[in-house]
Amino acid sequence: MWVLKQLLTRPLSAVGFLLLFAFVVVAVIAPWIAPAQYANNPYRIPRDGYWAEPKPPSAEHILGTSEGQYDIFYGVVWGTRTAFRVGIIVTLSACLIGMTIGSIAAYYGGIVDEILMRIVDIFYTLPFLVAAMVLTVVLGRSLGNSMIALTSFTWMGYARVLRSEILRIKELDYSQAARSIGAGNFRILLRHIIPNALYPVFVMVSMNIGSMVIAVSTLSFLGLGAEVGYADWGQMISLARNWMLGGGGDATKYWFTVVCPGLPIILFVLAWNLVGDALRDVLDPRMRGSR
Repeated sequence: MWVLKQLLTRPLSAVGFLLLFAFVVVAVIAPWIAPAQYANNPYRIPRDGYWAEPKPPSAEHILGTSEGQYDIFYGVVWGTRTAFRVGIIVTLSACLIGMTIGSIAAYYGGIVDEILMRIVDIFYTLPFLVAAMVLTVVLGRSLGNSMIALTSFTWMGYARVLRSEILRIKELDYSQAARSIGAGNFRILLRHIIPNALYPVFVMVSMNIGSMVIAVSTLSFLGLGAEVGYADWGQMISLARNWMLGGGGDATKYWFTVVCPGLPIILFVLAWNLVGDALRDVLDPRMRGSR
């Protein structure tokens, strides 16, 4: 309760929570404000024809249509669900992998630590986005495969952070006391060490959720993420690539094709970053002491 109170009384974190709440509301009421036209796949964006040139906002399409006449409003609304799904699943999956490897490496040390950390180093040498692109191509284009690719190359940070925290905490008095009374390694790790080493992980998770949304949007924009017509913000921007410079001497003629899906990405990432920054200030005693 104290942590929640601290978060809600900080202006910037309150803004972050309000933005996240707004996105949650949109995701929840998506079927009512943008009724699905394809019952078997509500994430498939309805279209109003097949010609290339986007149409501006109108009574029928309040945010206009993109290239291929996909309804932008529908894509933005249902893309909110896609953003939460991608951000949360990829981040938590990577976090679980990283925590498992980091915990084992730090607690057992020695050759186990050396081998696991060299594996982490090898993964760190791979360019993140390039590696994700290559793996997505190998697995085949789909949103699910792009999520697998992103998870495969984002777990290392969690492993290193948790390892460093466990190396510090396992030498503290309460950890040594638990060992002296005969507690097993598994019990000490789960009951006494990991719970006290998680605050930097919470901060990383909150900030990385937004980063994963940007990453999957990038893959979609490059044609390696969600398939064409899928309600994904990156896919919507990809459909605007040929119209970003406008037309007929008017650079802003097709502004809606970029701004409407681009603004939610900016606000979504900003919200998670504000919350993550506030979590760092509240949970890290060194930051509390410096404020």
